Amino acid sequence: MGNAKKKPLSARQATMQAIKLVVDKHQSLATVLPELSKNIKLNEQALFQEMTYGCLRWFLKLDAIVNKLVKKPFKERDREIHFLLIVGLYQLIYMRIPAHAAVDETVKITNKIGKKWAAGVANAVLRNFQREQENILEEINGEYITAYAHPEWLIDLLKQSWPENWETILQANNERPPMTLRVNLLKTDCDNYGKQLVEKNISYKTSTFNESALTLDNPVNVDQLPGFFDGFVSVQDQAAQFAAILLACKKDHRILDACAAPGGKTGHIIETCPDAKTVVAIDNVENRIQLVRENMTRLGFKAELITADASQPEKWWDKKLFDRILLDAPCSATGVIRRHPDIKLLRQEEDIKQLVKTQETLLKTLWDLLAPDGLLVYATCSILPDENENQIARFLDSCNDVQEQNIDVEWGKKVSHGRQILPGEHGMDGFYYACLRKV
Repeated sequence: MGNAKKKPLSARQATMQAIKLVVDKHQSLATVLPELSKNIKLNEQALFQEMTYGCLRWFLKLDAIVNKLVKKPFKERDREIHFLLIVGLYQLIYMRIPAHAAVDETVKITNKIGKKWAAGVANAVLRNFQREQENILEEINGEYITAYAHPEWLIDLLKQSWPENWETILQANNERPPMTLRVNLLKTDCDNYGKQLVEKNISYKTSTFNESALTLDNPVNVDQLPGFFDGFVSVQDQAAQFAAILLACKKDHRILDACAAPGGKTGHIIETCPDAKTVVAIDNVENRIQLVRENMTRLGFKAELITADASQPEKWWDKKLFDRILLDAPCSATGVIRRHPDIKLLRQEEDIKQLVKTQETLLKTLWDLLAPDGLLVYATCSILPDENENQIARFLDSCNDVQEQNIDVEWGKKVSHGRQILPGEHGMDGFYYACLRKV
């Protein structure tokens, strides 16, 4: 009797719960989605994903609309109804579901969660929005915070950092991310793999900058990708694929991939240099190292995997210097908001200073592990100068055996130090790179 099976959640009910867990409980979407997905019927999984990502992407706008339409805030115990209204509004504004179905199906949830009294409230709010939609949206879109659904501190920081690009960045952050593949050139090439995609009626575009990258016109499940489970291809944004290329690893190199999880870059390093002497991948959380392990198994590669804090080499380093180090540093992830819309709700301005300190510690510590004439590639998925070009400027000033190596490419923007890709530029995620040579 204790093993009674949970009643499946509808996509709308699960989306309401997901929003509550992210907004009120400050849990990440990466944690919330897999858990809730276990309780949803297979035929509602896609709807759940679409609505959850969409509601969080546009949360600050939808939240403002709810606050405008309800007479007084819901009590703490009834907060679910607030989030349910957000689910309803998302369908009415952004989805092709017929309006009557969106309203009716959303209102039905009140009964499922034992709050039948709220059915009339939910119905009235959603119907009122339908009647006044044009006026309400005109007012809501008059403010940057609600029009772009970004927190004020982040908008101010982007205006300051990218005065000519900030609005484009905000727009790109709210777009659905593309699905880009990295073809394993040890096993095939983009032409041959592309033919296999076409046979499966999967259309794609090739990359101007990268011989291993293909971007799908429409995302698919990985089990639809030919040879995915045999290591012929991986899912990795094109911007992230430049890391292994910039490392320019050679035969007999000892290579360190610091902060390596989930292992996409580790796999790419081996694909670009299969005869490297040693590849060490380190991350400080065991279940994240497990993701690297799974990636290595799928690709058929071997690497030395270590669960440890990269900034404490006395606990894990064997005193043998590395010829190449990739420091994919912990960061604000402000370049990948389109993939992780919960960042807009979970990240706080005060987090940035702590991240900058962590990056600085890692950079200084790992530099001592680099061999003379070795190369360290510093990377983040941030677009904030303090984590990127300013971080590198400070390091160059503090260190007398470092020389910045120019990144002579056509992608991204040359900044004072290194190169910055802004979100959506050439369809890529926001990413930063700097190359540092030990002299």
